[in-house]
Amino acid sequence: MCRSIKTLRPPMTPEVTPEDIHAAALQYVRKISGFRAPAAHNREVFDRAVAAVAEATAELLADLEIRGAHSAA
Repeated sequence: MCRSIKTLRPPMTPEVTPEDIHAAALQYVRKISGFRAPAAHNREVFDRAVAAVAEATAELLADLEIRGAHSAA
């Protein structure tokens, strides 16, 4: 889909920042909306979509169980 969205799950990406998640969400919303930057009348809905995708992505990454991954605890 979006070649510029990188894999964010461990072990592919050892440390994922909120900026990484936001960047991926922004690329996704840009791709599906067809807008690199929305017009002023679409800015609010565009930003809400980015926030929703970022939230869902963070939740997904937090809840994934990666087989063979060992915690440092």
